[in-house]
Amino acid sequence: MRTRIRRLTALGISLLTAAAFLPSSAATAGAAEARDDARPSGGGLSATVRYTQYGIPHILAKDYENLGFGTGWAQAADQVCTLAEGYATVRGERSRYFGPDGKPDGSLSSATTNLSSDLYFGGVRDTHTVEKLLKQPAPAGPSATSKKLMRGFAAGYNAWLKQNRVTDPACKGAKWLRPISSLDVARQGFAVQVLGGQGRGIDGITAAQPPSATAPDRAPDPERTAEEARKLFSADEAVMGSNAVAFSGKTTANGKGLLLGNPHYPWQGGRRFWQSQQTIPGELNVSGGSLLGTSVVNIGFNGDVAWSHTVASGVTLNLHQLTLDPADPTTYLVDGKPEKMTKRTVEVPVKDGAPVTRTQWWTRYGPVTTGLGAQLPLPWSAKTAYALNDPNATNMRGSDTDLGFGKARSTDGILKALRDTQGLPWVNTVAADRKGHSLLSQSQVLPRITDDLAERCSTDLGKVTYPASGVAVLDGSRRDCALGSDKDALQPGVFGPSKMPTLKDAPYAENSNDSAWLTNADRPITGYERVFGTIGTQRSMRTRGAVEDVAAMAKEGGLTVKDLQKQQFANRAPAGDLAAADAARACAALPGGAATGSDGKGVDVRKACDVLKAWDRSMNTGSRGALLFDRFWRKLVAVPNAQLWKVPFSAADPVRTPNTLNTDAPGFATALADAVAELSGAGIALDAPLGRNQFVVRGSERLPIHGGTESIGVWNKVEPVWDAKGGGYTEVAHGSSHIQAVGWDKGRCPQARTLLTYSQSSNPNSPHFRDQTRLYSDERWVTSRFCEKDIARDPGLKVVKVRGAALPR
Repeated sequence: MRTRIRRLTALGISLLTAAAFLPSSAATAGAAEARDDARPSGGGLSATVRYTQYGIPHILAKDYENLGFGTGWAQAADQVCTLAEGYATVRGERSRYFGPDGKPDGSLSSATTNLSSDLYFGGVRDTHTVEKLLKQPAPAGPSATSKKLMRGFAAGYNAWLKQNRVTDPACKGAKWLRPISSLDVARQGFAVQVLGGQGRGIDGITAAQPPSATAPDRAPDPERTAEEARKLFSADEAVMGSNAVAFSGKTTANGKGLLLGNPHYPWQGGRRFWQSQQTIPGELNVSGGSLLGTSVVNIGFNGDVAWSHTVASGVTLNLHQLTLDPADPTTYLVDGKPEKMTKRTVEVPVKDGAPVTRTQWWTRYGPVTTGLGAQLPLPWSAKTAYALNDPNATNMRGSDTDLGFGKARSTDGILKALRDTQGLPWVNTVAADRKGHSLLSQSQVLPRITDDLAERCSTDLGKVTYPASGVAVLDGSRRDCALGSDKDALQPGVFGPSKMPTLKDAPYAENSNDSAWLTNADRPITGYERVFGTIGTQRSMRTRGAVEDVAAMAKEGGLTVKDLQKQQFANRAPAGDLAAADAARACAALPGGAATGSDGKGVDVRKACDVLKAWDRSMNTGSRGALLFDRFWRKLVAVPNAQLWKVPFSAADPVRTPNTLNTDAPGFATALADAVAELSGAGIALDAPLGRNQFVVRGSERLPIHGGTESIGVWNKVEPVWDAKGGGYTEVAHGSSHIQAVGWDKGRCPQARTLLTYSQSSNPNSPHFRDQTRLYSDERWVTSRFCEKDIARDPGLKVVKVRGAALPR
């Protein structure tokens, strides 16, 4: 196998420079240069970057540091401004350059101001948190290979910055655009790891201050806190998420596996995906999407296995309720003995102002926090404070998990990578392989909250929040309430691999961000702890629609990659199938064809009745009535779930219940009137095709966008931005991002179709700023070029030789 890869690579490199692709005068010299590019030159680093259509780089290098170099160079070429802003974030320098009151883009934390972000990341910097994690020996810490990739990535980014002129207006000439270190790359990785834990509570961590002697003794309301925690961690409340399904060979036309991955991520900012192929001959050959700033492929495929991720339902944090010393609110009691909080003072330089100095307070459990967002306050009183435990704050193994995936040769290899590295913080893994196996595993780094521990150690607040949301609030005054350890876990206080919900070789394995329970409706997964997610509870509309679709596909059988492509863009609206007919009938029955809006004004809704009746129940760009239903449904789902449906949820029929719209529910007629008035006021016809008023503008092009929002349940999810004055939905905030449909035939090359919905570059001057967005609008795909012969035949092939200095070790 190793010899075969080397032979194919050598063949591909020589093909790259054949006369068909280069002027004849340059062919001979070009071939020699391409062969040399995989080797370092003069003690520096180098790589060959072969660009195929749509600006997708295929990076060839001799080892991991050189591979990281090529990856960093190529990412900077497409996304230098976005990357540079991210490095300013993790250095704690946003206030210095953008002002303290500005708002981060949310890619690397939940901080609502630059100052809050800087106070947190400045604390990470000042305490050398990431440096200490990098020094941990593998497997508990990151491997030497991961460190080489990070070091190479930083060198590649710096080389691009030194050798090229920045044309992106977002950072051209900016003072915050400067070279980086491998530590910057590692800090960015740390920020991604803690997104679901400390990253959720940054405002509360940086604002937490001891109460004054005269401060009122406040306590969170248990019922309200439980409801807000449920919303915070609920799949049907999330703006981001993902779909993925793996089909086993029992369902496919040729007995080999199939995978459709559809992550829903931001279309702007630092949490975008970026496509590439990474190749070290004889060692690694993987293609897929990487989160910006990441030196590895996060979701993708190789010659034998494909995988994707979905944001998991496991709660990656817990709280410890502290009993404070009556004489000192910065001292807490553990088994009656006082422990002093650790004081962390951070100074933040501020643009056009004096530096700001603030103090954070840390405990044996983690930082004191006064809330998880504005809606979930956790007051620090004279008696009580709350400390946030995030096990991923000591986990820098995510890149090693991704590397393990890239080198895997089967779904068993995927499971081995998960077991050996235990690095994924907040996602499920769905995979299929050439041999016909399917897999879902909810292998996350989660706090080891067993139901027994929660029963013994929950405070009064925790007794309400844990069942409702999976957020445990444990009694921090008792040593016997420590999280404990599993023998097979790589770090203390987390679950080991044997406890992870996993399903192997089912006809289909699907997830749409609900818990693992209905991964396959015929083979439900049970027996896991509440912190992983719920069992026997109502699923989101997107999960219900997805399970209906993929179960029907599996039952029909004979599946191919084309069937995956059809599913991605079917744009079926499950909520429409359930409710549109009932809504149209109830609309037609309204006395006088009128309804009263929330402003008390009467609205003529007669035309809306006909439009809803005629709507095709899809969110295609040509669907008439889709926009009306969308605006109506967004208002109607504010009605409590128990009042919205006549037939309630049943755990015995979880995919088809609840159903039958309760058109007598308070709010039905009001939602209809408000939707009609809203569209009319915006000058939008009730029966306008969706694409006329759901679009994005890229340069001079206005591109219609299909798909629909979370509550409607469309597989091809988009969360667009409403602007009535601008003509409707004029941008996409979150939605379908790096899509891949992967299968295999008898040959060695995977049969893959991909699509990066927002394109490779955020630079409006790049030719790859909107090319794939145009494809997405037209429901077209990119044919993946994985094998060397396919790369060589690409009609737009461009070979770039990149070289630069290595970073000091």
